Amino acid sequence: MKNKSIYIYDGSFINLLNLIYKLYQNKIIPLDIKDKTYQTNLFDNVINLNIQNNENIINKIINNLGNAIFNTLYKLYLSNNENKELLMFYFFGYSIKYKNKIFNLRNNELISNALKISKHIGNENHKYKGFLRFKELNNKVLYAEISPDNNILPLLVNHFKERLKNELWIIKDTKRNILAIYDRNEVYIINADDIDIKINSYSNSEKEIQELWKTFYKTVAIKERRNERCRMNFMPKKYWKYIIELEDLNEKSY
Repeated sequence: MKNKSIYIYDGSFINLLNLIYKLYQNKIIPLDIKDKTYQTNLFDNVINLNIQNNENIINKIINNLGNAIFNTLYKLYLSNNENKELLMFYFFGYSIKYKNKIFNLRNNELISNALKISKHIGNENHKYKGFLRFKELNNKVLYAEISPDNNILPLLVNHFKERLKNELWIIKDTKRNILAIYDRNEVYIINADDIDIKINSYSNSEKEIQELWKTFYKTVAIKERRNERCRMNFMPKKYWKYIIELEDLNEKSY
């Protein structure tokens, strides 16, 4: 039954999945679902069920609904959409009913929106795989910064964990102030305020490589064929901020 209550979760993906599963089991359709930082007003009917974080919920969803549906739910969670939790609730309910046929029900506005958001997250993650630039610090740690629209860092680290498995590296999401730290074994995603990491100056070899790369980039460019609109189609300006070869332009643009 539909009620007029807003249900609160602790902000984690696991807790949200458990809450959604609990609501669905009890046939409760919430007015909304928000994380613990939600600012309530005088007229809100807020309910905190204090749901336990049962890790088995992930395997349960994958085994019963499949990887594609689970991955869609996870990408929705990582999105910056302000209604993502409620969208996940309805998408989960439709998934129970239709299973993988849900991906063909694009005439349903809710399902269509969920799939569009999920695709957008995947596209942003894919672009950052190519646009992210590591720089070597004096302590030989590779360091990079990004500021994506969505919280793609948990997706992005899987790519670099495989590609740079023998290196020590850190990726910082400056927009959310979180760090992904890789120690040649595991990736840890933490709040940047929870650890004192000194970003020292770049190594001498890094400075040389940067200058060589900038020189190469300028040298291969053909002035007569320069097309700013075409370049921005392939590499929108929002990705330029931390790209080495565009640092001179960044100073003018930011």
